[in-house]
Amino acid sequence: MNLPFETIDRLPIEGKRLLLRVDFNVPLTPEGDVADDSRIRMSLPTIRHALERGSRVILMSHLGRPKGSVKPELSLRPVAARLAELLEKPVSLAPDCVGPEAEKMASALGEGEILLLENLRFHKEETKNDPAFARALASLGKVYVDDAFGAVHRAHASVAGVPGFMAVKGGGFLLKKEVEALTRVREADTERFVLILGGAKVSDKLGILLSLMEKAHAILIGGAMAYTFLKVQGFEVGKSLVEEASISDAEAVLKKAKETKTDFLLPVDHVAATGISETAPRQTTDDANIPAPYMGVDIGPKTARAYAGQLRDATMIFWNGPMGVFEVAPFARGTFEVAKAVAASPGESYVGGGDSVRALHASGVAEQITHISSGGGASLEFLEGKPLPGIEALKAQ
Repeated sequence: MNLPFETIDRLPIEGKRLLLRVDFNVPLTPEGDVADDSRIRMSLPTIRHALERGSRVILMSHLGRPKGSVKPELSLRPVAARLAELLEKPVSLAPDCVGPEAEKMASALGEGEILLLENLRFHKEETKNDPAFARALASLGKVYVDDAFGAVHRAHASVAGVPGFMAVKGGGFLLKKEVEALTRVREADTERFVLILGGAKVSDKLGILLSLMEKAHAILIGGAMAYTFLKVQGFEVGKSLVEEASISDAEAVLKKAKETKTDFLLPVDHVAATGISETAPRQTTDDANIPAPYMGVDIGPKTARAYAGQLRDATMIFWNGPMGVFEVAPFARGTFEVAKAVAASPGESYVGGGDSVRALHASGVAEQITHISSGGGASLEFLEGKPLPGIEALKAQ
């Protein structure tokens, strides 16, 4: 496959200060430790490759949404500590990502040493893609590599701005892996392609619904977005979340599904509750209607069986978004049943989106998935065919 960018193994990085954009936006425990180091581990192959070739590695990442102000609870200090454990070598943390101290620490790096810059989003200029801020970041290194697929759809300074100031730039191994895998999905020519979409909003998934409609043999809908489609079809949805602003979009999707003769499956029964808690009164409905004062919180057992039947002989699957509020134990069964059905399918399986990935791990089937994407929003936009700012910025000028 011809990638639209050079990869790190083809770049002259020996002895150079390598500015490496990673996605260390990890969850933290209440005590401030790293709760899940999956994203850190995903970039280890690129980091280790750079260190082994004698690069002076300078890592950049964001964490959370500090909105341009310094918030100590969103410091990357615990990330630096966990990375040091994984690499079994020291990882220095700069007190800021730009400024005299960051410049001094970057300049002092020896070959095979590593420095992590403090949270990029402590500066509002990061999300605004401020040119002066991007230039300041770029001045810290001689080579730029992006390995943060989860951020390539953001036109932020460290993603889209910095590469413009770098003569030598490319992608890391994680970015390469993601682009290759999702390109297989986007360009697949298969009779049994099944698209599974969940989550809260129709508006978030409208682009991928319309772009992959003709490719898909079947589309399986779960999560709160299902209630908007069910309301359009005249079913009672009780107190379920409905995206009123997307009613017309939902109608357009249903119309296109009929025109393309795509099997568009919505829940035929539900787990419904009076609130989002383990103790809230709940029931399983007999059909697709949800009575007041209940709200839909998961697909029902008949729906889970029907969806599993569609997946049994799928040749390719793409899944983004849970089937319900799986974080609450009584509402997790539908999502877990779908996860197990995806894993059991004989075809290729691709899963993107943080909630879907967490559900895979929680159901114990993650190892059986062909590819788990590190970026939910980025994977959707890539499959829609949108140009991603981070990838566009890596192309030769």
